[in-house]
Amino acid sequence: MPDSNDTIVALATPTGTSAIAVIRISGPDTTRLALELQGKAPLPRHMRRVDYHSRNGELIDDVLAVFFPTPHSYTGEDSLEISCHGNPFIAQKILSDLLERGCRAAEPGEFTQRAFLNGRMDLNEAEAVMDLIHARSERALAAANQQLRGALGRRMAGLIDGLLAVLAQVEAYIDFPDEDLPGEDRAHVQREINRLLLETDHLLATSRYGEMLRDGIKTVIIGSPNVGKSTLLNCLIGKERALVSDEPGTTRDFIEERLIVGPHCLRLIDTAGLNPSPAPLEKLGIQKTLEQATEADLFLFVQEVGAPAVTLPETIAQLANTSNILIVLTKSDLHPTEHQISPVFDHPAVCVSAKTGAGIANLITAITQLADRQSGNAPHDSVAINARHAQALTTASEALQSAGRNAATNGPVELLANDLRTVLAAYGEISGRVDNERMLDALFASFCIGK
Repeated sequence: MPDSNDTIVALATPTGTSAIAVIRISGPDTTRLALELQGKAPLPRHMRRVDYHSRNGELIDDVLAVFFPTPHSYTGEDSLEISCHGNPFIAQKILSDLLERGCRAAEPGEFTQRAFLNGRMDLNEAEAVMDLIHARSERALAAANQQLRGALGRRMAGLIDGLLAVLAQVEAYIDFPDEDLPGEDRAHVQREINRLLLETDHLLATSRYGEMLRDGIKTVIIGSPNVGKSTLLNCLIGKERALVSDEPGTTRDFIEERLIVGPHCLRLIDTAGLNPSPAPLEKLGIQKTLEQATEADLFLFVQEVGAPAVTLPETIAQLANTSNILIVLTKSDLHPTEHQISPVFDHPAVCVSAKTGAGIANLITAITQLADRQSGNAPHDSVAINARHAQALTTASEALQSAGRNAATNGPVELLANDLRTVLAAYGEISGRVDNERMLDALFASFCIGK
């Protein structure tokens, strides 16, 4: 872990020419640096315009500086933000000068790490900072903002409080067997364990939704060769990303692009055509198509208007249904009078011409509605956990199941306590805060030990 006693500095805006560049400083020497820069004691949270001179007196730039005293800063330490002109040469000269004045170059994520260590945020909120920066859709942005404001932290705090109450009751009979305690109520313990298990599994169920928010809804374009899959991809993303040819089977590998539809981000994947008699190289492409399909959230099944019905490969047929597949009938400009009925699920399909753009707006609307249904199980204010949370919650769920079986069969209280402590550790991994003193406080408050 980096030395938290150092004063760190870093460029807080992307490199490159821009209107301004922001340099962030945090640590014990910040007040001294602010005094050297401004020539007088800095006023908290007041922006000042000053000339930035290097240590040898060279004027580097006309800057704006804001001082944030501890603990009212992002990191919880004395912090200083300097806004200079966005010339990379200027920003680098200021950074070099600050390093000469005793600062250390910050490591990736070190400002947010200090915010966590100084109690300004828990691990969930720290992770939400990165989610906020990388959010690619309205839903992802909303979820990141909720987590940054402590939505998951509050849920976990409630679970931990409930668990500590149960653990305090169980631990009391282990640690204080000779005290005058109420009779052991295993039925109550079992009810509380079942409640915690239900809430834990409910949170765990948002894992897939979280993946879709952070990575995008994986949408695989499938269909026979030469039905217009690649042309459709190019049309949807607005650029020539995939090669298009009249020759069937030109797509030998999958191509992935991101597309925003409504509040959703899609990972749109063009795949090799499902040719029943492929050439050797084409066969490898079809194998990759099937591999992508097994992980798909949505399918766009593409067929040419008026073409004979195509049977989906068994691997895809087992995954696709009316809730996750959209039939796209292409080349409507070549077949304007054909009956536009889905050849797969016998219901109306979206008919488009990627060449003329006809029907594309309707297709976008249909895709948005399908994506809404995919994420519809999670309300807009729900918590969407990430892979790290899911791993910890899985551990907690398994330990709660074990504890529930123990409570139901009146097993040894020591084993029950061990299971509950496993749950507490797993919960604590999510927020990054486990305080055994809280359990002791709950224990004494509940049973008035030593009266």
